[in-house]
Amino acid sequence: MPRILIVDDDDQVRALLAEFFGSQGFEVVTAEDGQVALERMRLDRPPVVLLDLNMPRLGGLEALPELKRITPQACVIILTSHSDVPTAVQAMRLGAYDYLVKPFDLDDLALRVQRALEHTGLLARVEELSAEAGAGGALRRQMGPSDAVAGVIRQVLQVAESNFSVLILGETGTGKELVARAIHGQSPRRERPFVALDCGAVPETLIESELFGFERGAFTGADRRKDGYFQAAEGGSLFLDEIGNLPLATQAKLLRALQERQVQALGATRPVPVDVRILAASNAPLESQARAGRFRQDLYYRLNEFTIPLPPLRGRREDIVFLARRFLDEASMELRRPVHRISEAASELLLRHPWPGNARELRNAIRQAVLLSDGLLLPEHLRLGVAEGGRDEAVPGPSSDLGSRSLRDLGALGAAEAERRAIRLALGVTRGNKSEAARLLKTDYKTLHLKMRRYGISGADFKAS
Repeated sequence: MPRILIVDDDDQVRALLAEFFGSQGFEVVTAEDGQVALERMRLDRPPVVLLDLNMPRLGGLEALPELKRITPQACVIILTSHSDVPTAVQAMRLGAYDYLVKPFDLDDLALRVQRALEHTGLLARVEELSAEAGAGGALRRQMGPSDAVAGVIRQVLQVAESNFSVLILGETGTGKELVARAIHGQSPRRERPFVALDCGAVPETLIESELFGFERGAFTGADRRKDGYFQAAEGGSLFLDEIGNLPLATQAKLLRALQERQVQALGATRPVPVDVRILAASNAPLESQARAGRFRQDLYYRLNEFTIPLPPLRGRREDIVFLARRFLDEASMELRRPVHRISEAASELLLRHPWPGNARELRNAIRQAVLLSDGLLLPEHLRLGVAEGGRDEAVPGPSSDLGSRSLRDLGALGAAEAERRAIRLALGVTRGNKSEAARLLKTDYKTLHLKMRRYGISGADFKAS
């Protein structure tokens, strides 16, 4: 049954379209504004969206890029009035598939929706053919050509067709989600959703409602029912990143859900069955955490049906320059900077750096260097922080800084370094407790988590042994 998302602030229009497409055999999802539409897109991943332009809170033009970011293959059909036609044309430039002027003929709209479905089917077929060429090609492009990556690819292909739970272990920035997506893409569940939850990004007080959902009135502020990530991943794969951050009480409920294949939303009177494959990841060794009592042993054994360890970037020298060149091409296009080569000396500097933040750190370093460079990326454009032994890996002295960087650029670099050090200090004081560290730094939990990812900082490195 094809799914369609109808986004319009007019109750009558929503009801009319919902009834019409429901009678045509569609599974209909509705939203009254762009903000709600983004939530529905994350949960339901409809292949076709009917999007009104003029809505409160978040209009169609503002919501469109984010809708396409969440589901790039989705076909968005703009519904607009006569006076909004120039805006609809602008929406086409932003990625809309088609537009239709109100009042519209339902048969004409149905024809356009059918064409959109055929278009998404073709895109899916192209992806399927690419997948048949092997997950190896995609992972090699994203992770590198080394023998170590080839070993990861072999394990992905070995386990993908099964229904095993998979535990992916690796340092921050090694590509754990890339591997999880590759497993899903090669599995029989590839046509169903892949849903990712970063367990470290959700405060402990909210994690259960995010995983299992909640009923209206389950707690203060629960003014409507909401499905959890398990329900959103129905028939597909649920990727639980940083699973070691789950509180022990939530671990017990997760174990029960995996064993009984059913979940009970907060405030619900009975559980509902779920069919979900679990892919989990951790940047800390869960086996030692389980022995220390910080992670449930029974849950560890349930997740550990198949383990894929990811090697750090510092042990894959042939991947460093390969990835640096790929990140250089991406950043040059994104930032519109004419930087197309990395000098020999800069390459040597990249190879010497230990990359504690792995590929994520490398990408940030290259993006920053592209911003500061003008043609050829040189060692003085790289700001690599402090390497092992306390020596600063960035080679430029004050005179070369003044010759190649603006005062604004130098200020941005100094601010980033101060921010990184402050975060590490706060995490050290709180022994890796991100909620407490956020309070010390007078910022919110989500902002701290995003900045930790940007700087390649893991809370697990600061936890008491």
